[in-house]
Amino acid sequence: MPAPEFILKIISCLPKEAGVYQYYDKNEKLLYVGKAKNIRTRVSSYFSKNQINAKTKLLVKQIRNIKYTIVENELNALLLENNFIKENKPKYNILLKDDKTYPWICISNEPLPRIFKTRKIKKKQGSYYGPYMSTQIVKTLLNVFSNLFYSRGWTPFTFLNRTVKSEEDRQNYLKIIEEIKKILRGNINIVVKKLRAEMLMHAKNLNFEKAEIIKQNIALLKEYQAKSTIVSSKINNLDVFSIASNNNYAYVNYLKINSGAIIQAHNLEIKKTLEECDEHLLKIAITHLRKKHSSNAKIICCSKNIKSYTKNIEIIYPKIGDKKKLVDLSLKNSNHLLINKTQKLTSNQKVVGLILSQLKKDLSLSFIPKHIECFDNSNTMGTNASSACVVFKNGKPSKKDYVHFKVKSVKGPDDYKSMEEVIYRRYSRLKKEKKELPQLVVVDGGKGQLNAAIKVLKKLNLTTKISVISIAKKLEEIYFPNDSVPLHLDKRSESLKLIQKLRNEAHRFSLRLHRVRRKNNFLQTSLHKIPGIGPKTIEKLLAKYGSTKKILSAEKKEIIKIIGEKKANALL
Repeated sequence: MPAPEFILKIISCLPKEAGVYQYYDKNEKLLYVGKAKNIRTRVSSYFSKNQINAKTKLLVKQIRNIKYTIVENELNALLLENNFIKENKPKYNILLKDDKTYPWICISNEPLPRIFKTRKIKKKQGSYYGPYMSTQIVKTLLNVFSNLFYSRGWTPFTFLNRTVKSEEDRQNYLKIIEEIKKILRGNINIVVKKLRAEMLMHAKNLNFEKAEIIKQNIALLKEYQAKSTIVSSKINNLDVFSIASNNNYAYVNYLKINSGAIIQAHNLEIKKTLEECDEHLLKIAITHLRKKHSSNAKIICCSKNIKSYTKNIEIIYPKIGDKKKLVDLSLKNSNHLLINKTQKLTSNQKVVGLILSQLKKDLSLSFIPKHIECFDNSNTMGTNASSACVVFKNGKPSKKDYVHFKVKSVKGPDDYKSMEEVIYRRYSRLKKEKKELPQLVVVDGGKGQLNAAIKVLKKLNLTTKISVISIAKKLEEIYFPNDSVPLHLDKRSESLKLIQKLRNEAHRFSLRLHRVRRKNNFLQTSLHKIPGIGPKTIEKLLAKYGSTKKILSAEKKEIIKIIGEKKANALL
C-alpha cells in the first residue's frame, strides 16, 4: 500500500539499525510493536505495493505516527519487543502476548557452584546471566562449558558427586567457573587465547580430535561474542539516562533495566529557553521521567557526571563495565533522535523557504515575506467590536507577538473604520518604538477593507516599506492596491494555503476576545438594568453564585440573607 506523504517523511528519518518500532493511530493509541535488524527497511515494507495481507492493509490504514528505540542487536530487540507487547497488549500483535519468560544461565552460590539453565530468577540462589532469546543458545553455551570440564578429565556432574575431592581439584574447578563467568560477561578474549594455546599443543602432540573440539569451541565463543551483548542479572531495577543537545533543543533517552533486560524506553524533547547546560536539563528530565514512570530505582546511570539531588538515590557516571554499555546504548538513542530532529527541522525549513519563495512570485513581491501580519475584525451588530493581529515569522505562527484590540473610536457595525483604527494603532506604535515592521500585511475582507489599510499606511508613510493584500472569504479572491481585478490562486497552491492559514488564525484569535467581551457585557447589562440593584449588590451575588442563571434559580430565602428582602423582591 503506497504510503501517504507524512508517513514517507517519518520513514525517511528512521534509522537503519536494529531496534523496536511502534505504530500509533490518530489518538496516539498503540496499534502494533515489531522488531527489526534494520528499522527503516522493515517499516518501509509495510507500505510496499506488494502488500496483499488484508490484516496488514487494515493496520497500515490506521497508522498516523511511528516511534522507535535503537538497541545493540536483534536479541535485545526481541526482548524489548516482548516487554512492550506484554505491557501494552497492542491490537495487532498476536505473538509474545503470553507470559513466557526467556531462559537464563545460573551459577549457584554454593562452595562448589553448579551451572544450569532456568526460567525463574531467585536472587539468593546465585548469579544469573541472560536472558537469551532461545534455548538453543543456552544449550550451545552449556556444551562449551562442559568441554572446558572435559579437558580436565571429568564433568561437573561427576566431580560434584565425588565423595573425596582434593584441594587441587577444588581450585581447578573454581578456575573453570571463573572462566565461564568471564565468557558469560562477554570477556572471552583471555579464554579464547588460552584455548588456542591448548589447541596448538594438542595439534603438536598429534591429538587432532581434541584440537578440533577446542577449535569448534573457539568458533562458538566468537560467534556468541559477535551476536550478544548480555547484561548480568545482577543489574536490577536500574534507570539509565543520556542527553544529546544543540543550541535550541535537548533530547533525553530513558531506559529502565530490570533483571538484566530493557523493560521500558522513553524519549523526551526539551526546548531550551536560555543557555541551559546539559547537566541542568538532565536533572529536570530525570525528575520528570521517574515520576511519569513511577520509578523507585535507587541507582541512576547517566551520560553526564551530575550530583545526586537526594540522599536516597545514587547517581553514577560509569566509565567501564556493563553499566557503561547501557549508557552508551542510551546515548546512541538520544544522539540519533537529535540527528533525526535536526534533519527534519532542516527539511521543514527548506519546505518553508520554497513556500515563501513561491508566495513572493505569486504576489509579485520584490522580497521574500519572512514577516507577515494579518488582521480580522469581530462584532455582533456593531457591539463588542474586537480586532486581532496575528504574526507569522518564517511561515510559522509567532504567538508571543499576537495582539488583541478593543475597537474604541467606532460606533455601530463599520468594518472599514474598525480596520483603519487597529492598523493605525498597530503601526504607529511599531514606528514610534522603532520595532521591526512586517514585509506583508494581509487583511480579512474585500476591496473596502484593503482600501482602509492602504489609507492608514499612506498616512504613516509606510506604503514603500509594507506590502498589503486582502482575501475575500467566498471565492478566496486576493485583492491588490490599485487593481480592481482580483487574483485567483489554485486551491492546491501552497501560497493560498499559507494566506488562508493566516486569515483563519486571525479570525480565531479575534473571535476569542469578542466572545469574552460579549459574555462579560451580557452579565453586566442583564443585572444592571434592574432598578435598585447596584454594582456592590451585583458583586456580592456573583461572588456567591458565579452567574446570572444561578442567581435567578436560587431560593428567595437565600437571596434575602445576602442582599435583604427589598432588593431580593426587586431582583426576583
